[in-house]
Amino acid sequence: MIPDYENYKKLADSLKSASALLNLDRKSQLYQDIITICNHLVNPSFRIAVFGPFNHGKSTLLNAMLGNRTLPIDLIPTTGASITVKYGSDVQTRIMLVDGTEIYRSGTEILQQFAILDGNRQMRKDVASVEVFCPHPFLETGVEFLDLPGTNDRDEQDNLVREQLLSADIVIQLLDGRKLMTLGERENLRDWLLDRGIKTVIFVANFINLLEPDEQKQVQNRLLFVAESFRAELPPGFSNLYRVDALPALRARLKGDVAAASSSGLAAFETALQNIVGILQPNRGSVRLPRVEAIASQVQHSLKAKIDPIVIELKSFDNKQNSKIEIKQKAANLIYKGFTTSVGELRDWLALPKLLTKYQADAAVALAENNFKVWQTNTLKKDLNQLQLAAVKWLYQAYEFFQEERPQDLLIPFPSEPQVILPPKPSSTDDLSEPGSIAVGGGIGWLLGGPVGAAVVGSISYLLNKNIQKQDEQLAKESYHQDVAKLCITAIEDYLSNFSKQGLSILNEYEQKSDKIICFEVSQEPLEFTNKRENLQQLQNGFNQLLRELEKVKILSNHQPYKEIPKYSNTKRRYSPQPKRVQISPEKDPDVKRQQENTAKNTGTRVESVSTSPPKASPSPRPEEVEAKFRDWELNEEIAQMKAEMPSHGFKTGKQQNTTQSNEAPTQPKTQTEKDKITRAYSILGLPANASLAEVKQAYRTLVKKWHPDLFVNQPQLQKQAQEKMHLVNEAYTILSDK
Repeated sequence: MIPDYENYKKLADSLKSASALLNLDRKSQLYQDIITICNHLVNPSFRIAVFGPFNHGKSTLLNAMLGNRTLPIDLIPTTGASITVKYGSDVQTRIMLVDGTEIYRSGTEILQQFAILDGNRQMRKDVASVEVFCPHPFLETGVEFLDLPGTNDRDEQDNLVREQLLSADIVIQLLDGRKLMTLGERENLRDWLLDRGIKTVIFVANFINLLEPDEQKQVQNRLLFVAESFRAELPPGFSNLYRVDALPALRARLKGDVAAASSSGLAAFETALQNIVGILQPNRGSVRLPRVEAIASQVQHSLKAKIDPIVIELKSFDNKQNSKIEIKQKAANLIYKGFTTSVGELRDWLALPKLLTKYQADAAVALAENNFKVWQTNTLKKDLNQLQLAAVKWLYQAYEFFQEERPQDLLIPFPSEPQVILPPKPSSTDDLSEPGSIAVGGGIGWLLGGPVGAAVVGSISYLLNKNIQKQDEQLAKESYHQDVAKLCITAIEDYLSNFSKQGLSILNEYEQKSDKIICFEVSQEPLEFTNKRENLQQLQNGFNQLLRELEKVKILSNHQPYKEIPKYSNTKRRYSPQPKRVQISPEKDPDVKRQQENTAKNTGTRVESVSTSPPKASPSPRPEEVEAKFRDWELNEEIAQMKAEMPSHGFKTGKQQNTTQSNEAPTQPKTQTEKDKITRAYSILGLPANASLAEVKQAYRTLVKKWHPDLFVNQPQLQKQAQEKMHLVNEAYTILSDK
């Protein structure tokens, strides 16, 4: 068993998996190299390949080393297949054909049929592998010999040799001593061996015996230079250059002539080879891993060449999508904030204590003077319309922006006009005109106080001092006035109480529906990008797995693992800035139940509906129409600026965002021009020069509510002035916010 066999097996599996991710052509050199090195990495045998150009005597040398007359290797004129020589108790040959047919024959004569080049010097296309089994003691130690076809003859043969070299633990490079190394041989040394991590190479010079004695020394020196220039990685103390006269060695071995075999250089070479194998064989991983490293480096570069463009493409896509989502999220948040603020103001206005404080006195006087309907229209309805419009505009703004559910009108009706039944008048009366209304006014002034009440009390005092003489009659008159005033006050209190309860109930229901309007749906991404994510995940997993397996066998890499990609959820999802509201049934909430009961009581009364919705947009408006209407309705400059940036940019940060809530005074500008602009901007907003950004924002909101052009729709002249004013206000706010 090979040391670290399990780690090598996992590494081989990882390399094969990576090649599958690359979708390599099975005929490509890289694919063939991967399969060859992966199979050899876990091969328990130690392989020695004889390599060199054709007619260099490779088969002759191998036959001389084996020394068995029954081997026909010396009889084959040109090897046409890669022949593996393994240990066997008898000489046998096994031929594997491409179609899976297996041919066993005793001896080696069948090699002349399947393992030689044909008349056109072509290899047979149907042969997958050729194996010869031989009872040699060196082979019995787990060593295999590999007789390769000659190179520099045919591309098909060169490709086979190049592939098979990766599966050799030692390469015997056979040189022809009669001539200098050819260009092809020098290229093979670099391209086929060194660059692929094959460094356990032994050079054997043949045919030197055919040279004149004075030439032999020169050739020996020249070949020694070649061998020394090759970065061989053999055990210390061993040369990587030997001289073997192959044909004389074969003849000597066949004759049993020990002296002749020794003089041919065969004996010295065999001894060195066996010792080198004895050292390298137990730790063959050190021989094979450099080749794995070279192949793995190619695979990693190929994987990165596929991964990195996908990463860039997906990152660009995600950035664009996230920018769009962030814009919508900010719009939703700002709209929701504006809506809740407006709803809060309306809810606060509808609170009964606030209604009583603001309206009870004037409403009671109007009721007593029979002007209640006029007061309701000119005062209460006007104030309600403004507050309702402020809230509803945010929902229509959300609808135009997100195109979700269309908002409904907010309709808060008024209760029936209050009725007062006057008590009987005292018996002693005078002929004052309309004493009842004067009495009511006097009573309200007496009960509530304030400027209105004081004026009424003054009038009543004047009339009483002038016309009423008796103290008891004056007390009686005042008592009657007070009774009438109390009846009016009570009637108005009931009216405002019903109005408050019904209005708050309707407002709560209306607010509940807003979460379907102030929201947007994040749709599924295109299938093309979903597939790219899955492909990227597989590629990165394969890359990281290969990197981990390389580290286990101490192969260091210049590459860093890819970070694990967070699981991407490609499902439709809805974003809403609103918190989940708890629905409370009337049975569990007595206040809600009372409000509903009070609403039901008014079903028989006359109700006046108030519509506060802005002009409705046409169905499915074009984008440019949406943009225009959005800006027309804008009540918050932050959203207007954000919308202006939407077509090509995501949200900006820092100074460009205009959303800081800091209370620190803005940093002073450097140039005089900027100072003048800022001074003017403070003046337009009516603020001192050291005002904080919070004060700037509050002043801006106040001026917007006062001068927004929508408030002067039916007053063209005032609307034009308002537009000019808002232009200055917006410009001032932008200058101070950008500081």
